[in-house]
Amino acid sequence: MKQLTAISDARVLVTGAASGIGWLLSERLARLGAEVILWDINQTTLKESQEKLTREGLKAHAYHCDLSDKVSIIEAGKRTRQEVGGVDIVINNAGIVAGKEFLDLSDEDIEKTFSINTLALFRVTKVWLESMEEQGHGHIVTIASAGGITGTAKLVDYCSSKFAAVGFDESLRVELKRRNSPVKTTVICPYYIDTGMFEGVKTRFPRLLPILRPNDVVEKTINAIRKNKPRVIMPWLVYTSWMAKLMPVSIHDALMSYLGINKSMDEFKGRSKEAVNERS
Repeated sequence: MKQLTAISDARVLVTGAASGIGWLLSERLARLGAEVILWDINQTTLKESQEKLTREGLKAHAYHCDLSDKVSIIEAGKRTRQEVGGVDIVINNAGIVAGKEFLDLSDEDIEKTFSINTLALFRVTKVWLESMEEQGHGHIVTIASAGGITGTAKLVDYCSSKFAAVGFDESLRVELKRRNSPVKTTVICPYYIDTGMFEGVKTRFPRLLPILRPNDVVEKTINAIRKNKPRVIMPWLVYTSWMAKLMPVSIHDALMSYLGINKSMDEFKGRSKEAVNERS
């Protein structure tokens, strides 16, 4: 019988947990009996999120953490370990998107995208992986993107960072298997999600490439964690991206254009400036 990852009574760390998919995951996991640990940069929203859960008698802890800063990650890890203890599941969810054409991206835009979307994966996982192996179980979850499989116009920095996220998960997975580690990994690669992060994006064929409903993504993610599924891609059409890469480049690019993917960001607005800037 296949071993499952327990949710009830597990300590689950979620980065970018105060809003968007991070908040929905945290809330759902808490209702399933998990003790959730919320990391986020927005202290006001973070406190409100924790209080909402604890008022309902759910177990939640909150720690301010700037996922773009290595020192902040290390310090949040120390505080969490001292006050809560070890963790069973880490969900690397925090992410940002600039939504600009390549020549409009500043060096700061690019560096921040990679700091949060890519380097934070390494830094957060390093904080917890060794102790997971010592306790004999653990699960590292990477919230990547369909943009980590196929590149898209106006998302050069974002897609590059998510390609790296997919590579991070794959390489870590095979390395852990090679040394018989008890720690499992899961990577989640959704198409655009209707959380506000990609406000304004369009899809040409909504039946084939729908803008995903947040709760559907949350449920599939939790189901994947429970069943130790190594990879989840949403919707099903994105699976064909790998086959499309076997085609001549000109045909591949024409197909992506026909599907409307390379124009999907033309009306992108993103979140308001008042919103926190770490999201999934």
